[in-house]
Amino acid sequence: MIKGKTTTGFEFEIDERALKNYELLEILNDVDENPLLITKVTKMLIGDEAAEKLKDHVRDEDGFVSTEEMSKEIADIFKASQELKN
Repeated sequence: MIKGKTTTGFEFEIDERALKNYELLEILNDVDENPLLITKVTKMLIGDEAAEKLKDHVRDEDGFVSTEEMSKEIADIFKASQELKN
């Protein structure tokens, strides 16, 4: 299990197997063509429960969850997990 924290303070855990999941790699390859796949990437990477917590983490005072902020967090999770893994 890889544990880490994003630059904004979101604490996450990733099963190392998730980073080695070929299906995740396939979806990541298609995200540029279909940005809606980022929701699936998020759930495959950190799980459904943590994905909900991440949405709450980026939710603003009006209850809005920015796709831009979610994308930044996911990128940060990938970066942090690679650094922790090495």
